Amino acid sequence: MARVKSDVVAVGEALRPLAERLGLAWASAQPAQGLALIETPQGLAIAGDPLRYGNPLVVDFATGRADHRRRFGGGRGQLVAKACGLGKGVTPRVVDATAGLGRDAFVLAGLGAPVLMLERMPAIFALLEDGLRRALGADAEIHDIAMRLQARWADAASDLAGAVVASGFEAQVIHLDPMFPHRDKSALVKKEMRVFRELAGDDDDAPRLLEAALDVATHRVAVKRPRRAPPIAGPRPAHVIETRTSRYDLYVHRSLR
Repeated sequence: MARVKSDVVAVGEALRPLAERLGLAWASAQPAQGLALIETPQGLAIAGDPLRYGNPLVVDFATGRADHRRRFGGGRGQLVAKACGLGKGVTPRVVDATAGLGRDAFVLAGLGAPVLMLERMPAIFALLEDGLRRALGADAEIHDIAMRLQARWADAASDLAGAVVASGFEAQVIHLDPMFPHRDKSALVKKEMRVFRELAGDDDDAPRLLEAALDVATHRVAVKRPRRAPPIAGPRPAHVIETRTSRYDLYVHRSLR
């Protein structure tokens, strides 16, 4: 697992069982510094100094950015959909092995794909699990999308095969979006990204993650990268598709039918 640079403290008696289950530190009140997992009216959130981290992070599949992307994002013409092989008459089963806040997974599920979300950072997984639970209680359309999603706390770099088997999921496509090791301080301007970098650092084990994905995926592995970044160390991708700012490196075992 990538080196953890700082911890999240779960706050409040109601979150004590969650902290114990996920191995998080716990406190009765929010610390003056650092990041904390807290309850808010919008759901579980990771919060810290707003000047450094911005607004609290919450996974919300029913409103805001997720809702806008679902309705106006471009359907199967979106880059992530093309990369994962969602074409006319083809809707594969996808493992999002670096799920994060579940945004790409929710797009794919909204287009009909069953998606297994794997997340290794316990505090981020807590947000993901909470967001999925609330989506299942939302209106019928969001509920139906959420029913195509599973979330599992797992380190895909070290136990991708075990997590897939334990979930009873067929990994036709594996989607990877590892943290890119930026060195320029300007890369930290986006406050949301600061949270991820302080929790996980850079994904220095990305080559191992790619190797595991290639072993487990039955059809293809799709790796999201900044447009000008080098491919992950390992085999050369078979195909590349890109936009102005990002691209996907595709490693294809066999075609999706």
